[in-house]
Amino acid sequence: MPLLLLALACTTEPAHVAPAPEPEVVQKVDDPVELAVSASDRSADDRALDAGRKPGETLRFFGIAPGMQVLEVGAGGGYTAELLARIVGPEGHVYGHNAPFVLERFAEKPWSERLQKPVMANVSRVDAAFDAPLPMEGTLDAVVNVLFYHDTVWQGVDRAAMNTNLFAALKPGGVYGIVDHSARPEDGLTVTETLHRIDEAALVAEIEAAGFVLRESADFLRNPHDTRDWSASPRTAGEQRGTSDRFVLRFEKP
Repeated sequence: MPLLLLALACTTEPAHVAPAPEPEVVQKVDDPVELAVSASDRSADDRALDAGRKPGETLRFFGIAPGMQVLEVGAGGGYTAELLARIVGPEGHVYGHNAPFVLERFAEKPWSERLQKPVMANVSRVDAAFDAPLPMEGTLDAVVNVLFYHDTVWQGVDRAAMNTNLFAALKPGGVYGIVDHSARPEDGLTVTETLHRIDEAALVAEIEAAGFVLRESADFLRNPHDTRDWSASPRTAGEQRGTSDRFVLRFEKP
C-alpha cells in the first residue's frame, strides 16, 4: 500500500495556477498647450514675457486645442499667434489680423520675420481694418484678443461692426476670448490711449451688444494691488510690465 500511494503521488498533475494579470498600462496624454509653451525653439524674448502673461493658463481657459481654426485680433508681432499655431497644429489654422495702422507703426518687421519660422506654416496674415468684414464666415472655432481691445478704442475702430463681424465669423458655440488691462470703473473708455486700460464693464457691454454671452471669467492675471493709474503700455510700463490688474473673459456665440 505505501508503494501504491507513493506511485500515485508521483503521477498526480500539479494544480493549475492562473498566470498573473498583465500590469495595466496607463497612456500619458500630452497637453498640447504645455508642449507649446515649453517648446525649446521658442525665442528668449517670448519666454521672458511668459511669467507676466501666463499664456498656458490663458489659452487653456479659452479652450484652444489641436485642429481648431482660430483668429487673433491684433496679432502684433506674433507672440500669441505662434503659441496658437503650435497648439492647433498642422490640422488647424491661425489667422493673424493686423490693421495697416498697427503694421506701419509697430508690427510689420517683427510680424513678417516671425512668419518665416517653420512653426508658422499654418498661419495666414490678415491685413485689413479691424472693423472690415471677414472672409471666414461661420468657420472659426475661436477668436482671441490679448491685451489689445483697448487699442481699438483709441484707434477709432467701429467696434460694433468689429464685434458683429467676429460673431458672424465664429461657428455656433465658438469662443471669443479677451484679456485686457483693467481701468478704474470711473475711467470707462477715457484712458485707453493714455493708460492703455479699459473698464471691464464697458468692454463686456460692447461684446454682449453683438450677441455674445459671457460664459466665464478667470482671476489668474488679477492683481488687487494695482492702483490702475499708471500706463500699462509695454513701451512705458518699465519694471511694472506684466503686473497690471488684468481681466480674462470667455464669451461664446450661442
